[in-house]
Amino acid sequence: MSRVVSKTGATGQDPEKVYTFLADLRHLDPLVPEETIENWQSCENQCHFQLKGFGSLGMEIVEKTPHKLVKLKNLQNPTLDFTLWIQIKQVSPGDTRIRITAEAGMNPALASMVTPYLQKGINAMVDKLTAYLDQQEGL
Repeated sequence: MSRVVSKTGATGQDPEKVYTFLADLRHLDPLVPEETIENWQSCENQCHFQLKGFGSLGMEIVEKTPHKLVKLKNLQNPTLDFTLWIQIKQVSPGDTRIRITAEAGMNPALASMVTPYLQKGINAMVDKLTAYLDQQEGL
């Protein structure tokens, strides 16, 4: 297993609001990067999409810990073992931190090629997510 941890992002939103936003994958629609993802479809607990240059993927929420964690696991492809944890932690009132951890089962040669792109991707996800959350009033 190859594990990659994002940088930690900060938002002024309360952890309850961040959790409520992340616990429904339909809310992620405006955050989908069109340059790398096509045919995004989502419902509350699942999403399906085409990753340009890779193929079809699906993710499903498999664990929720209110105000702290949303965990997703891949669907459709039993040969790809991929898990994503989105961790939420309130540091102080008006200061909530978000970190994403990705874990993928792949051979070491593939991991050495994919890891830098995965690192860049989850760091970009944190940036985009925190910027979006901070723009939302009454989330």
